[in-house]
Amino acid sequence: MQITEDKTIEVDQNADRLADFIMFAQRSFLLDLSKELNKGNISYAQFFLLGYLANEDYLTMTDISKKMGHSTAAATGLVDRLEKLGYVQRLHAADDRRKVMVQITRKGIEMVGHLRNLIADSISVVMAAQENGEDESVQPVYSQLREFIASR
Repeated sequence: MQITEDKTIEVDQNADRLADFIMFAQRSFLLDLSKELNKGNISYAQFFLLGYLANEDYLTMTDISKKMGHSTAAATGLVDRLEKLGYVQRLHAADDRRKVMVQITRKGIEMVGHLRNLIADSISVVMAAQENGEDESVQPVYSQLREFIASR
């Protein structure tokens, strides 16, 4: 199947619009997120780690260092700070006490949920203001972007 030149131009224009939206939304959400993270005394990296942990039963220190793109020592520092704040806990594997597993606590889940809800509320306001019919086009693009990002 060959893509027509008009279709290519339309895709490029839509990609440019979406890129502009993502950049604008990112700035806006990060400013709001920053205010909330300061209240909880955590950094962006710590919040991103909490986000990973909220979707897993636990992560090992090796898993954390890979997901975060940090050394194991840096990952240990992140976990240390989050543990002191009560957002995560360390557990040891029953079959190998050397294996440290990190698990999010209820307090950590509440923090992630609170911040996710703030972002969702902001997105709802934007989506409610869209023209009729545009909101149906968001879901397929969102799903494809999520799959693309998850595959990286």
